[in-house]
Amino acid sequence: MNLSSFAHQLAGRAALPRFSVGMTESINIGFLGPLSGAVESWGQPGLNGCQIWQDWLNKAGGLLIGGRRYPIKIYTYDCGYDPDRALKGAVELVQQHKVKLLMMLGGDTFTPIRDYVKRNKVLTTTLLPSDLSPDTPYLIAPSELHPIFNVTAVDWLARTKPDLKTVAICSQTDEIGLPSLATYRAAFKAAGIEIIEEIQYAPDATDPVPIVGPMLGSGADILCWGTSYAPMVHAMTEYAYEQGFQGQLLSCTFDKYDQLVARTSAEFMEGALFQFPDFDDPMLREKAFFFNQPHVFFEEYNRRFPGTWSAVSWEYAAILDIWHAAVEKAGTVQPLSVLAAMKQLGQVTHAFGSAEWWGEDMFGISNALIGDWPVVTMQDGKARIVEFGSIPAWLEHHSELLKQEMSNLGQLWQQRLDLGATPQR
Repeated sequence: MNLSSFAHQLAGRAALPRFSVGMTESINIGFLGPLSGAVESWGQPGLNGCQIWQDWLNKAGGLLIGGRRYPIKIYTYDCGYDPDRALKGAVELVQQHKVKLLMMLGGDTFTPIRDYVKRNKVLTTTLLPSDLSPDTPYLIAPSELHPIFNVTAVDWLARTKPDLKTVAICSQTDEIGLPSLATYRAAFKAAGIEIIEEIQYAPDATDPVPIVGPMLGSGADILCWGTSYAPMVHAMTEYAYEQGFQGQLLSCTFDKYDQLVARTSAEFMEGALFQFPDFDDPMLREKAFFFNQPHVFFEEYNRRFPGTWSAVSWEYAAILDIWHAAVEKAGTVQPLSVLAAMKQLGQVTHAFGSAEWWGEDMFGISNALIGDWPVVTMQDGKARIVEFGSIPAWLEHHSELLKQEMSNLGQLWQQRLDLGATPQR
């Protein structure tokens, strides 16, 4: 049984009587994310998307539980990407606002609150499945499978551009960068692409020269920015342009790519490869989709929040959509019941089609949704999907290689829980 799409639910509600519409008691949701700083593009745009989702749901009558409807209210806390602020924010959202769902980016900001959310049984979401472990039973990754989806772009590149044989890669040394680096290492090895230069840099670095300089000097066919933060992606891309690079660019994200096109050129960005589409993409029209008409969401987002679309603009809203369906199925907002309802549904329709709960082999717990993921290239200055790559199909052949690379960087769940683990960087 699949989760029905939010759009279909709203359409059905229009034809049905509303029960106890206008209840003053709200169901509260917490958004604990980076709303400022270097990682802001993976926080604030996601909150923008949540505000659209909240408005749509409340306009339709609210959340239906036991024959009564309740409005949704989202409370926010800006933790930047600071672990200490994350813990303070989690306590405030849970204790003061009694949130029934806590949404996070994850990574370094989840680590300090892991014991707190477990002890208080707070249903929490992350965009980084590498946060998952058997010690995080109330943590789920229902929207994004970062960084494992990065294998789909590398696989596509190897099949469509077999003349590209070498790559230079970089990564920041934090809990976003290192799992991504391990995944790219595995993906390139599986594709037969040789890594001839690898640069690991501090997360607070801002100068692209000591990073991109050696990468350019290697003569690699491909420059891969890994999952670097948006400001650094822009700085590195512009530096590569200034130095006359003419090869293949690959990055997890190219947020605000229109600015890059303006500062470099459409010709330079042509063929740049990444993982996050615009939602007006023609290939999304054929997908079973939680928004049903993704271009409508995209248009409203850009009307209300112009110039802010990023990789996460839709991802937290996608989480809310899955949570919403599970709450109404369970008839309660209690975490254990909602989580059980999610799992009982088996296959779930996430943003890019059907997905299944997975993760036991990699994370020690099957709390991540896994399915297809888009491969996106720049075409005439516009992001366009060229393929939906199957993550399960890649893992079927290469999961052991991925686990080995995760182990080499100390990113397996056992190692992350063991503070004494020493990564082999």
